[in-house]
Parts: sequence; C-alpha cells; structure tokens
Amino acid sequence: MRRMAANLLFLLFAGLIMALSICGPEMLTRYRDRTMLGEIHAMTADTEGEGYRYTLSAAEKLHILSESLSSQTFPETGQALISETGQALTAANGSQAEYESLEGAYAFVMNHRGPSGQEITDSQIYETCNRGLEELKTLGILPESVRPVEKDEYDAVLYSAIDVLEPRNNVAVWKLSLINSQKNTDKENRLMEAYIDGDNGRIYEFYARSSRLWDDMDPEQIVGTWSSYMGLEKPAAFGDQNPLMEATPYFEKYVISQGEEEETIVTVGFYEGINELFLKISR
Repeated sequence: MRRMAANLLFLLFAGLIMALSICGPEMLTRYRDRTMLGEIHAMTADTEGEGYRYTLSAAEKLHILSESLSSQTFPETGQALISETGQALTAANGSQAEYESLEGAYAFVMNHRGPSGQEITDSQIYETCNRGLEELKTLGILPESVRPVEKDEYDAVLYSAIDVLEPRNNVAVWKLSLINSQKNTDKENRLMEAYIDGDNGRIYEFYARSSRLWDDMDPEQIVGTWSSYMGLEKPAAFGDQNPLMEATPYFEKYVISQGEEEETIVTVGFYEGINELFLKISR
C-alpha cells in the first residue's frame, strides 16, 4: 500500500514537472509582456568601445592628426590667405565646417559629447594654452611679445581626429581661434589659432602675430626645437621646396617619417604684411 502511494506521488510529481516545463515558459513570457507592453522603458546602453581610445605614441598622434586635417575641404579659420591684390587676409572665424559624415580613411570632426573625463576640459583649456605658449616662448619658438589668451576673446572647440578604418585610433584636439566678430579686434601680438593635444596640452599647430620678421627667424631651429618639445624624432629637410606650395614665399618644409609609407610634413612659414608666424602639419 505504501509502495503504491509512493508510486502515485512520484507520478504526480513527474507530471507536475512536465506541465511546468511545457507551460511555464509561456506563462512567464505572458507575465513579462503584461509588465512591459504599453509603457515606455528607458535604459542606458553603452556602445561597444564608446569613449575608448588606444594609447598612441607622439608620432602616431601626429600622423593621424595630419591626415585628418588634410582630409578637410575648407581652409582653416586662422590660416592666412592672399588676395588677388597680394594683400594678406585671414579667413573668417565663422567659416569652419561641421563634418557630420566620416568619409575617406581619416576624418576631423567636432566632438559633440565634450570631454569624457580623460581630456582637458573647456574650463581648463585656456590656462593649458597659456602654459603651452610660455613653454614655446622659453624654447625660442615664439617671441615673448605674443600675448596670453583670454576666455572672452577666443573660441575653444574640441575635435576628434579619427582613423576611420580603426576608430579607436583617434586623437582629441582642442582648436582655439581668436574671435573675429568685431572689426576692431586688436590682432597685434596675438595667437590667431592653435591646435592643442586634448590629453597633454602640447601645441601641434599655431598661427601667431608679432613684431618678429622672417629674416630674424631660424626655421630649422624652430622645427627642431618643436619636434623635441612634442617628443618626436628630429625632422629632415623636405625635398621639394616648390614656392607655389604655400600662399607666401617665406616658408621651409620638413618631413617626419613614421615608417616607409607614413610621413608628416611640418611647415614653418611667415605671412608678410601681417607679421604672422605659423607652424603647421600636413600629410
């Protein structure tokens, strides 16, 4: 009798397990549907790799930035231009383009998210720039007469220079530009524009006006000191010094090699008339 009762209990238990295995998932799904459907549920999901950047060497950063800047189709806002009459002009600050699609192998795009916590913040960038200017003055790259930047006189925008084929290879760069909205803006002894590393504050490019003339400058010494300041190998003279390569006859080009196919051109130049010294990079 006891054995029969035990067998009956076993059969009932087995039947209950089978019923739950068959009907249980469906009942659970219906219950979850009732709690989810008809309501809006918000959740935070991190995009794979979002905010992550590979650790790059100084040479790798320079190469990515030079390729990205060269991929732009519009001239830089602080880059001086020469009109048909030969008069030196400066492009308006409002002419910068905002790139919303990544085309080609490299791209230079505005970082709408802002600093992620790894980069220099918008409240720190002006002080960081001034420290960089003082260092360049101490090294003899910039004349002492170049004035410090002030927050109310400069626009600061955070960009990302991106290797499109490997987006985690990207460089955070702050671009500072003198605000030209007022016609009477005093540009004497001013930093007109600079590209600054968003991590360490090093200045990749600059356009600065002063009383110093081209004859008073030593481009080879400037580029050699700058490359050491950036943590780069000393550049070599660029072979083709075609006078038509720049909108001024006063320039010297140098090349920094990162391999057989990766080269970055560094140009030290001067715009006569406005007395603007510049150092820029390109591919």
